[in-house]
Amino acid sequence: MQCLLIYDIPDDKARAKVADACLDYGLLRVQFSAFRGDLSRTHQRELFGEIRKRLGKKPGNIQLFPLDERSWAARREISQGEGSNGEQHL
Repeated sequence: MQCLLIYDIPDDKARAKVADACLDYGLLRVQFSAFRGDLSRTHQRELFGEIRKRLGKKPGNIQLFPLDERSWAARREISQGEGSNGEQHL
């Protein structure tokens, strides 16, 4: 299932640890604090547990949105500029 994970973590080290966890689970960074990718429900739970562990007692807000195929297909995206592949989904 496609997922979108976003976070707001003020501590630089904790934020880097959470980003590394997302990458470890095969998610792709789409913005500085946003990742997307395909995760089973089991992997969603495992990733959230790993993030909780890496965040420790540091403040933060992490949200994971599982998206069904219809919702994922209906997403809108404009990607342009440096590092962009020029995709536009309408």
